[in-house]
Amino acid sequence: MQLDFGIQKKERIVSELELQVGKNKFTHTIGSKSFACVADDEELSSGQKVGHLQLFYITHRKKDRSPMTIKAAEIMEKLKDKRAEYETITSSDSSVNLDNIDNRIITEVLGSERYDRV
Repeated sequence: MQLDFGIQKKERIVSELELQVGKNKFTHTIGSKSFACVADDEELSSGQKVGHLQLFYITHRKKDRSPMTIKAAEIMEKLKDKRAEYETITSSDSSVNLDNIDNRIITEVLGSERYDRV
């Protein structure tokens, strides 16, 4: 009897995990490296600070520099369009803070960050 309970619990956990995986919008290609490590490596190699947009492009491309999935390609296109839109706004209005533009673009296209996820 106890054995059946363990199997049922395992099946329930597996089904919950499958539902969570289905909610993910897309995958990334960096493996076990954290985003912070990837950003640090890129900063060391390029000598420039890596923003959220650049980090998204780095982590969602294959080795041949093509987008990881069709969905990632669509998101990259939206990000590029928003970036161009904000660049035209900043060229005419100098009061806009350039540092926050990447964060705004990411938030508008992908939605706000979900802090409860690991």
